[in-house]
Amino acid sequence: MTVRLILAKGREKSLLRRHPWVFSGAVARLEGKAQLGETIDVCDSNGKWLARAAYSPESQIRARVWSWQADESIDIAFFVRRFEQAQQWREWLAARDGLDSYRLIAGESDGLPGVTIDRFGNFLVMQLLSAGAEYQRAAIITALQHCFPGCAIYDRSDVAVRKKEGLALTQGTVTGELPPPLLPITEHGMKLLVDIQGGHKTGYYLDQRDSRLATRRYAQDARVLNCFSYTGGFAVSALMGGCKEVISVDTSQEALDVARQNVELNELDLSRAQFERDDVFKLLRRYRDSGEKFDLIIMDPPKFVENKSQLMGACRGYKDINMLAIQLLNPGGVLMTFSCSGLMATDLFQKIIADAALDAGREVQFIEQFRQAADHPVIASYPEGLYLKGFACRVM
Repeated sequence: MTVRLILAKGREKSLLRRHPWVFSGAVARLEGKAQLGETIDVCDSNGKWLARAAYSPESQIRARVWSWQADESIDIAFFVRRFEQAQQWREWLAARDGLDSYRLIAGESDGLPGVTIDRFGNFLVMQLLSAGAEYQRAAIITALQHCFPGCAIYDRSDVAVRKKEGLALTQGTVTGELPPPLLPITEHGMKLLVDIQGGHKTGYYLDQRDSRLATRRYAQDARVLNCFSYTGGFAVSALMGGCKEVISVDTSQEALDVARQNVELNELDLSRAQFERDDVFKLLRRYRDSGEKFDLIIMDPPKFVENKSQLMGACRGYKDINMLAIQLLNPGGVLMTFSCSGLMATDLFQKIIADAALDAGREVQFIEQFRQAADHPVIASYPEGLYLKGFACRVM
């Protein structure tokens, strides 16, 4: 008999709206014993069935919903259905935009909480980030092999969030060949090298695809500063957009070396590209003090906030770094600025930029808004799925 998680009275409202998480504070009791990640039934305080979910006793998110259908089993066939449904949308998107790489599974928004899968050519890179996803590892792999028989599978579940679920970090080849040190992919006419084994996340930030393309609209004849550049996707796009010069800044020399290779791979003028290994905060202050000016600044920092207790500190960090960028822009210059912190709401991020402009003594006009690319959808019942937000701001 399936273990049942009984909710406290009145705590079923979010599930009735199909939000896929059950927090520990909503739980009245567990009827039976369940292993870490095991599938359980979630019921309201009167015992009425609500959902089928994965149990995670060590996490604040005590259960994550797999299915809203009482007659649906969580097995290989379930994952095959989810993968086929997700792939239909990605195939259309890939054909439309000429992509060979995309996010295949975007967790909760594709009905698979805790599961992230990116496709780079014929390599599937998976991250199993929840107890339920880990418990279903064998079924997930079998379903992937069924749906994508020509693809190798590589595991990048080496993410710290697994510790909150009581899971160890894992990485390595699952099936097929080992990914090459640098795998070339195609994006909007650019060739870009991806480090699946050692790169950030699953190897590359596919979510910024649309923003990288948008860079070309602002790059013509511009002097460009690309902050937190990683492997230089924004720099390559700026060069393709006709910029006079682009300076890419990152703390990782390995990332900057790949950025240089990306410029060369696209047969762009390397003399117009510079690569600076430095702390962005410190470099911006030096540039300000020495009177450096730019026409386009791209500000794409890593996540500043992991939990609500860090939000105020993150706001200060975003304000400081955007204030410095605004001070460095010529009149009429453009700041493309981003936050990938899920806890940072779009309207709050916009207010931070406005406050940064005030402190910088400049006026800004918001002229374009960005979000994660369309292969990173946001299901209506789970607005937290919208984590990447950005603006193009014209600085007066």
